Amino acid sequence: MRIAVDAMGGDFAPGVVIEAVRDALNQMPDVEIVLVGHLEKLSYYLEKLGLIGHPRIRLVHAETVVEMGEPSTASIRAKRDSSITVCADLVKAGEADAIVSAGHTGAAVAATKVRVRTIPEIERPALATLMPSVQPCGKTVLVDVGANVECSPLNLVQFAVMGELYCQCQLGIEKPRVGLLSVGGEEHKGTDLTRCAFEVLSKMPINFVGNVEGYEIFCGGCDVIVCNGFVGNVVLKASEGLARATMFWLKEAVKKNVLRYTGAMLIKEAFVELKAHGDSDEYGGAPLVGLKSPCIIGHGASSPKAVMNAIRVSDKFLKFGFNNRLASRIRECGISSVDGKYLPMLENYGINAKKG
Repeated sequence: MRIAVDAMGGDFAPGVVIEAVRDALNQMPDVEIVLVGHLEKLSYYLEKLGLIGHPRIRLVHAETVVEMGEPSTASIRAKRDSSITVCADLVKAGEADAIVSAGHTGAAVAATKVRVRTIPEIERPALATLMPSVQPCGKTVLVDVGANVECSPLNLVQFAVMGELYCQCQLGIEKPRVGLLSVGGEEHKGTDLTRCAFEVLSKMPINFVGNVEGYEIFCGGCDVIVCNGFVGNVVLKASEGLARATMFWLKEAVKKNVLRYTGAMLIKEAFVELKAHGDSDEYGGAPLVGLKSPCIIGHGASSPKAVMNAIRVSDKFLKFGFNNRLASRIRECGISSVDGKYLPMLENYGINAKKG
């Protein structure tokens, strides 16, 4: 398995990324790393970590990097020699099987959509993420969380199948419960977009449980929750902010007197366990599902553990045969972008099923 790793992506690149590559090589003996970045900047860390000349590392030079403050289109216009674009070109040329990057999310989405392309049955790829939940597996899949700000009904119903398969691959749930994020559980609630998607989802051969409200993300009402990228990204960032604020409030409350502080020290391990429920490092990043090759996009502040686990997830996607299974499942559900039987129904709502 050849994984193209964007060595320049992330707030602490390339040091953190190369440290993660070392750990991945030690733990995954059947993985080869194509390390992409400015070779002069990489050499110091490669030498420091004893990776110079490693038989399972191939170095590929990339002159530039798309900075966080630059537009997403920079990866396909102004900076075609950037590390994420070179990663996408390697996959397109068949020199790598998957991509891992903790850099500019928009740039990664743009570069892979243009160069790697989606599988024929899928109109648009979507970002899926795992949210903490009270259910036994401890996670809920949320899709899309930012790749598509505006969506068509076709996009939403395809996202449902993407999330279903991701849940099977990552969480091992054979028949995931799929819900559509809305402002109420009733069938008539929501927008024209969600009502159209609801009608088709209810006819598809998936375990669709209907509309769900936001609290179900954390309270275990279903295993996969579908929404457009605008809503999903707001939910994701609001959840991250709430988690940070809650920890701040908890620390402030504990410090108010000695008795509370002493009690907190006695249950310190419980706080550590609580924090682990929302630890994104365990899964490394969000997969951009629907591309011809896997692409895992990590947080800009990813740790070595997060990057290593992103490499592990990309390897898992390849061994699971995710793309072939997804194409087959999309056709089985009748929602292929090419010849899906439900396309006429989607277009009856006055919304072009393919163009939104």
